[in-house]
Amino acid sequence: MSDADRERWDARYRSGLLTQTPAAVLTANHHLLPAGGRALDLACGLGANARVLAAAGLDTHAWDVSPVAVGQLDAHAAAAGLTVHSAVRDVLLAPPPPASFDVIVVARFLDRALCPALAAALRPGGLLFYETFTRLARGGPTNPDWSLAESELLALFAGLAVRFHRDDWDTGDPALGLRGFAQFVGQRPHAAETRR
Repeated sequence: MSDADRERWDARYRSGLLTQTPAAVLTANHHLLPAGGRALDLACGLGANARVLAAAGLDTHAWDVSPVAVGQLDAHAAAAGLTVHSAVRDVLLAPPPPASFDVIVVARFLDRALCPALAAALRPGGLLFYETFTRLARGGPTNPDWSLAESELLALFAGLAVRFHRDDWDTGDPALGLRGFAQFVGQRPHAAETRR
């Protein structure tokens, strides 16, 4: 990420206009979280997902390119009495290492070149919770590089077992349902399953 892009994100977080709630894919599928393990909120922004993971008892890490966002995350986590290991990190230059996390959450961020590294960063049985804009999103990214085609998450993470997927696209009444976002929970096969 360029310095100009980083400064743009810092300015957005400094403005106080950005608020963040946990990703719906995480809150709706909270029951899938393991009882323990290591979790990552990737491109965490203000860290709403990290706070959910930490509250669930996971050893939680949160990475974002914006030092302003990470600073605000640290303050929110401390105020809530939660431990989150945060870091300013450009995930495109330094993705998570292979087999390093039991849970990874990604919300409102897309770089297709990073997807293989995310799948590889899951430990056997690990879960990826992913939610981001589709090309039908109103008010979302206008650049198609940053939004999903129909059912694209299934293709990007074809090596993971699907535990949950939702992409309403333009079916039925566009005023109802989940519009402009796709959600996915995938699980890396356990070692025994890969030998079958």
